[in-house]
Amino acid sequence: MAKPNSSSKESFDPLRDSYRETVTEIPAVVESLERGRTALLVVDLQYLDAAPGYGVFAHLPKGQVPKEAPEFYYFDQLEQIVLPNVRRLQDTFRSNGLEVIHTRIQSLTKDGRDRGPQHKRLGLYAPPGSKEAEFLPEIAPQGDEIIINKTASGVFSSTNLSYVLRNLGITGLFVAGVYSNECVSTAIRDACDLGFYTTLIEDGCTTVTPELQKATIQTMKDRYARVMSTNEAIEEINQVVPT
Repeated sequence: MAKPNSSSKESFDPLRDSYRETVTEIPAVVESLERGRTALLVVDLQYLDAAPGYGVFAHLPKGQVPKEAPEFYYFDQLEQIVLPNVRRLQDTFRSNGLEVIHTRIQSLTKDGRDRGPQHKRLGLYAPPGSKEAEFLPEIAPQGDEIIINKTASGVFSSTNLSYVLRNLGITGLFVAGVYSNECVSTAIRDACDLGFYTTLIEDGCTTVTPELQKATIQTMKDRYARVMSTNEAIEEINQVVPT
């Protein structure tokens, strides 16, 4: 008799329960939301890294990305799933009086000399006033929503975001944006280390391949963040936040 193929089964995670009980599923995560101390953090949804024909994707024609292009997965996910979901989340946070905070890659100087070493090596360049520094119109900030400019992957390590959140009384973050496996996951790891209760919106973020997306969700889940869908997040917010 042939032995079962163990590779087809999900491996047992011996640490999952301890992380759920002490980090990701503790009552304080929901209590932060109940007290109005949870903010939505929208990461880097800007022309530099999320629009064909600009910045990282300057080699692509502006507008619709051809299906045969390697970048099609990323932009299809953005247009069909991520941007509509992020806007729904923003509207829900706004209607419940909760903070919506935006991060973007933008240098302090026109020539970008203040950029982090990695961004210089990668050629990531979004000076003030440039098209690359603009937010995508679908999810652009409204009113006096806070914008945090950064020149590195990690928003906490390269900006005063932690100081701003503490001043606002924020203890929890729902996180969405791009790229899941880079700036989004770095923000979540750092936020968790700094004591913030983090929730990753799995259909509110994406990256350049489905494999990287899946791996990121699996890595964040049951270690650094709760993982929820947009529908689940909106339902929780509407049920928990006092009207």
